[in-house]
Amino acid sequence: MPIEWSPSSWRVKTALQLPEYADPERLAAVEAQLRNSVPLVLASEIRSLKTRLAQVARGKAFLLQGGDCAESFAEFHPGGVRDLFRVFLQMSTVLAFSTGVPVVKVGRIAGQFAKPRSTPQETIDGVTLPSYRGDIINSMEFNEQARRPDPERILQAYHQSSATMNLLRALGQSGFSDMRHVQQWNTRFIAGAPEGRRYQVIGRRIEEALKFMNACGVSPESVQALRETELFTSHDALLLNYEEAFTRLDYASDEWYDCSAHMLWIGERTRGIDDAHVEFLKGVKNPIGLKCGPTLQEHDLLHLIDTLNPENEAGRLTLIVRMGADVLAERLPQLLRAVKKEGRDVVWSVDPMHANTIKSSTGYKTRRFASVIAEVERFFDVHQAEGTHAGGVHLEMTGADVTECTGGGQCISDADLSDRYHTHCDPRLNASQALELAFLIAEKLKLEKTDLADHAITA
Repeated sequence: MPIEWSPSSWRVKTALQLPEYADPERLAAVEAQLRNSVPLVLASEIRSLKTRLAQVARGKAFLLQGGDCAESFAEFHPGGVRDLFRVFLQMSTVLAFSTGVPVVKVGRIAGQFAKPRSTPQETIDGVTLPSYRGDIINSMEFNEQARRPDPERILQAYHQSSATMNLLRALGQSGFSDMRHVQQWNTRFIAGAPEGRRYQVIGRRIEEALKFMNACGVSPESVQALRETELFTSHDALLLNYEEAFTRLDYASDEWYDCSAHMLWIGERTRGIDDAHVEFLKGVKNPIGLKCGPTLQEHDLLHLIDTLNPENEAGRLTLIVRMGADVLAERLPQLLRAVKKEGRDVVWSVDPMHANTIKSSTGYKTRRFASVIAEVERFFDVHQAEGTHAGGVHLEMTGADVTECTGGGQCISDADLSDRYHTHCDPRLNASQALELAFLIAEKLKLEKTDLADHAITA
């Protein structure tokens, strides 16, 4: 007999990628403390995101999702949050101004602390310890105490997420987001690059348009969207103890919402149809993401869609394709056709990062920017061929001038990686590379709009 869903019903299922805590009583005390803590987001905000994602599913908007591979305690600084926010403003400006398509901005932030691992342990110089699973669980330092899962880290992750949310809301509602400051979002290290100069051209055109609109009586003072913006939050719902503690019953709708973030996703390693992560997320009303790797079969995908979105609600489910540049063109059409044939209402997004990770000649884990570009281009090309909407992109990126992914306008080489390699886990696009990618996506979206218009005329 199927069990009745509750915020804790996942506990009777197989739970992969979860740590084993040596002190269950302390873990339970932390969970109890979180259940009485202020939620990080509100149910009304979650519903607002779902409404916007429904527009993406209908081909009338685009999803821009990105941020840190894994947030860290040591690297946390208001400047880092501000710089990531600024990159979102730049990228969304390029996309919206170039295409006329609204952009839904969702950060991997204010909760992206846990990371799945390919192996539960790692061995260095003959010493074997638990793998690093993100700062919410244990520490990167390679010693027994640091690698021991610690419930106290869960509380620290919550407090940092709360501080991050406060800053994001302030940035979105203050003069920082005012369109009259569009040129000020161009940081010094980007301004001299080719994509920075292209952005300056768009900025000047926006300034001219604002002057004309102001002459017509339309200004940021009278139109909220010109002076404010909203960055929604998301993370991999990996640590289910944390997620359950933030799952609250919304009395306005009598529905359950996970108030740790606006959007949660299920990773490639935790999407088993009968496993704990699917069990938990099927019951909350947040928008849900599902990572779709190259081994995912059509019948399994349709089963997962029906489990996570049984009412076929637009904006509820985003399929995040992460197959690698060499595999996507072969595997994605089969999934697209199966979902389209069955009439499932989903958002299609591409994660061009995770399946394109390699080891550089200098020993650093990296990603070739050319491979990232190739997977994005092939994602759009497949959708164009199938007559479906390429709805979004999911990136690991930062607003800092790091050297973690090779290539791009800065021509970062393997030898350059050691200059500013700061990630705690996977390599991220820096702000310059992210902006360069935004220009490419804008060109692809314009082609999609042209094709749809031509199809409508022909029809």
